[in-house]
Formats: sequence, structure tokens, C-alpha cells
Amino acid sequence: MAQAAVDGAHEAGGVNVRLLEAEAAQPDDVLKADGYIFCAPENLAALSGAMKEFFDRNYYPVLDRINGRPFAAMICAGSDGQGALRQITRITTGWRLKQIAEPIIVITHAQRPEAVLAPKTVAAADVQRCTELGAAMASGLELGVF
Repeated sequence: MAQAAVDGAHEAGGVNVRLLEAEAAQPDDVLKADGYIFCAPENLAALSGAMKEFFDRNYYPVLDRINGRPFAAMICAGSDGQGALRQITRITTGWRLKQIAEPIIVITHAQRPEAVLAPKTVAAADVQRCTELGAAMASGLELGVF
């Protein structure tokens, strides 16, 4: 999903795009970005540990320094993704970010242990939505809409 958003941003052109895993992203990376697409799995009705740790580690060092910047969210979940979405919404509200698109939530319906642990394939239509979101973010930044 994240790679599809990056691909869409590259296709739109005009902006520098970086794809960082949650573990690698530091406050300086957050400060240098003009916009964000947060992409995470939902685990046990919450953000993945890595994504939660990203927000924990970066929250206060960038607080009140990124106000008004655009963001979007993409979540891959087994059932509904609402727990992870609530967490992202609360954090981005505290950061005073501006949501520029409806969240993309991809439901895998993985509920049993073997399904949860199995590799997932994102449907082509969902990949396309992620690609379009990346393109929209890039275009909006390039045009100064956000």
C-alpha cells in the first residue's frame, strides 16, 4: 500500500518523495517533509507497535512545528481498522495536521491465527486507491493547494 502511494506520487511528479519505515523515521525527517501519508497495519484493534513507537518517539520533538501540514492515512486491518484510525486521528489532531483525503482502510478478513500470520495480497482496486492517494498528495503539494 505504501509503495503504491509512492508510485502514484512519482507518477504525478513535481515533489521529492521518501518512503521510510516507522523504525527509521526521526524527528528531523518529519520536520523536513511538507506532507505525510501514514500507512500502518492494525494489530489487535490498534496501530502496529512500530507505528505507535514512531508517533511516541516523534510526537513531542515536532509538536507545534508542523501545524497545518497535509496528511492522509492508509490502514490494513483484519476486521475494521477503526482502532488504528482513532489513534492516528488523535495524534494528527494533536499535531494540528490537515487531513486531505478520507482514510483508506483495506480489510483482509484475517481472523484466525493462520490467516493473520499468512502473507496478504492487496486487491488491485485497493492498490489503485493507494496510488491515487499518493498522486493527489503530490499534486496538491506541487500546486500549493495544501
